[in-house]
Amino acid sequence: MIAPIKDIPAALADAVDAYEASGNVGALMERLHHLRDGTMPDALVAAAEPWLHMPEVAGPLYERVVEEQPSNARALVILANAYWLTGRGPEQVGELANRALGIDPSNRGAWHLWALTEANPRDRTVRWLQVTQRFPEDQLAKAALADNAASLAASEHDREALAMAITAYEDLWASSPTEQQRAALETALTTLRNYTF
Repeated sequence: MIAPIKDIPAALADAVDAYEASGNVGALMERLHHLRDGTMPDALVAAAEPWLHMPEVAGPLYERVVEEQPSNARALVILANAYWLTGRGPEQVGELANRALGIDPSNRGAWHLWALTEANPRDRTVRWLQVTQRFPEDQLAKAALADNAASLAASEHDREALAMAITAYEDLWASSPTEQQRAALETALTTLRNYTF
């Protein structure tokens, strides 16, 4: 039985528990739609916070939040991320990311999604480079740049992309907190430095 709508966190927790026990996505969607349709967006945001790691939960709830708060950049990014993780595709996700960037150009999550949704490997690499230039301490963006540049170098025999990948991996190595990570990065660097066209 669904908890009273006045207890949104409990109702949401109950819906997630039932979903995790049954795996029934249809029943989850029905409960989430019932919950979101009678709830103010700010209450949904607060209740959804523990479940943001579950895109099948965050997506339906944040559709309502974005509908009611179209200039909420954080909500746009959360919805875009949920859409990406559930396979909605780059067009829809990219549109949400661009909207978020238009509202809040400092939103790093929006920049990540903007870069991630570019289909062209060369353009995607350039986008990740732009993200790393905007956020120099962003290790995740730097790793994405390194991986994309390495892939571009291998597929198109691009020396500039190879140099970019090596530089990015070297930067990651220099700031790596563990020996295990440094060893993995050293392996990647050795491969790239010995790469011949």
